[in-house]
Amino acid sequence: MLRNVAFVVCVGALGASTLAGLGIWQVQRLEWKRGVLAAMDARIMAEPAPLPAHPDPEEDIYLAVAASGEIRPGELLVLAGRRNYGPGFRLIVPFETEGRRILLDRGFLPEALRDRARPPGGESAVVGNLHWPDEIDPLFTPEPDGRLWFARDVPSMAAELETEPVLIVAREESPAPSGIAAWPVDSSQVPNDHLEYAVTWFSMAAAWLGMTGFWLWRIGRRSNLLREG
Repeated sequence: MLRNVAFVVCVGALGASTLAGLGIWQVQRLEWKRGVLAAMDARIMAEPAPLPAHPDPEEDIYLAVAASGEIRPGELLVLAGRRNYGPGFRLIVPFETEGRRILLDRGFLPEALRDRARPPGGESAVVGNLHWPDEIDPLFTPEPDGRLWFARDVPSMAAELETEPVLIVAREESPAPSGIAAWPVDSSQVPNDHLEYAVTWFSMAAAWLGMTGFWLWRIGRRSNLLREG
């Protein structure tokens, strides 16, 4: 009996400590992720800077920028859905500023306005953030269908609209475009599920301890029955 009890205690302690350790690791990851998101938010909401001469997708991602220029003809519609708005599209257009031609994400266009004629772009002052979204799934993202796209692929969209592979996601645009709601970059787009993972691991550790206790109770009960028999 003592050998069985020792075995169960060892297995129970090892399993519970491993599961609890994974929970503690997820708590640590949670704090790290919160720090990353706080730094991201601070960068997003920083004082806008001029558009860099040679933006780098790693160094300049989320950089707050301000630019003035002209919205040029041509547009791409990226399929999207937005809470409180329903289905629609992100409206991507070419934007000329200081002799350069880049991409501008003007925001969310509701499905009902898809085919409505939009006025010529004209002059515009934009405040927003540089972004190179990682939205392509090689297995599931369909190829573009004309001007309808299913993900923001900056290099491919730049080739289509003959711009630099640089995208500003507008936070403010003056004059404000009619029927288009700004959809700025923010940290809510970045998943942070570490708390849920931590709860899962701690719950499994508690369940493991419960099973260990039940197993020990069964061993003790069987031992008592044998003695009584």
